[in-house]
Amino acid sequence: MRPDTPAAHTTEAERLLRTAAQYPGDREPLYLRAAAHLELAGDRPAATALYDELLSGEPANPLLIRALKAANLWEYGHEAEARAIIEGVRRARPADAAPWQITAETLEAHDELEAAEKTLTEAAELLATPPDLPHATQSLLTTRHRVRRMLALPHDTWDTRADALHAGDVPLDELHDPKRLWSLGSEDPAELQAEITRLRSELGTYRTALSRPFPVAVLHWPERELDELLTAYPELEAEYPTYRAHLTDIEASLRELSQAGTPNLGIVRATVPSYEAFAASESTKPSNADLLPQYATTLAARGRATAWPPARGADCWCGSGRTYGECHGGTEQD
Repeated sequence: MRPDTPAAHTTEAERLLRTAAQYPGDREPLYLRAAAHLELAGDRPAATALYDELLSGEPANPLLIRALKAANLWEYGHEAEARAIIEGVRRARPADAAPWQITAETLEAHDELEAAEKTLTEAAELLATPPDLPHATQSLLTTRHRVRRMLALPHDTWDTRADALHAGDVPLDELHDPKRLWSLGSEDPAELQAEITRLRSELGTYRTALSRPFPVAVLHWPERELDELLTAYPELEAEYPTYRAHLTDIEASLRELSQAGTPNLGIVRATVPSYEAFAASESTKPSNADLLPQYATTLAARGRATAWPPARGADCWCGSGRTYGECHGGTEQD
């Protein structure tokens, strides 16, 4: 269950920091997730301290950390420092979308629309040239489309591409129409219902928590691991009646989440020794089914998730050796 109070966010941050102490090789992603929870708890100085601690070493993603730090600093009054960091991130020209997205949306959140549009255009020119774009880059183009609509700029090539990539029922031009706010004051039930539909579609594509690159992850137990798990903990058979049902449930769950608009979906491969170690770190028994989603979330935070759906022509996530389209990606699953 996602924490929804400051105290719960603080508790989750503390848990992630304890996990980082146990798994120093996974320190960076765990610290970033802990910092995000501290921000949500309102303890922004503590979040900044975590970002600084990471930057004092040799982090794998220094530009991402700097972008997150800038967003956090600006929120509690350190605008000048945040601006300087953002300018440094832009000059460094990150090779992935997340730092660009975070810096641009930080500017947007503080009514710096022209600077946000310029940042997103620079990112698009650098990252959006390949024919097949990852979700993060598609999200960047969608954000750029929204900012340009607010600036009343005419469509350009990147806006047209964002329109083509958008899979929602409501077109981007309608979602990003600045005049939509007027419909919220309407007394016409049809207009209000139309706005509700648009908002639901928009929530499906709008990033959450500053687009932190931690997917919503689903556990995949390889067949041998699942057999070992159920032999040791038969109480979990209700969760996993058969291996085939387990695979079917994974694909069905991910498709349902995707259709609901949940971004950054992933699959994490579970192992019994890892799961038992995690249960011990949480002072609970592995037979506790409530631990499974928490285990999946922690693996994802440690960078162990594989993005879903697989790229076109890639092997299926289940390990069958067939392509995803021939296996679980088909319209009718075997």
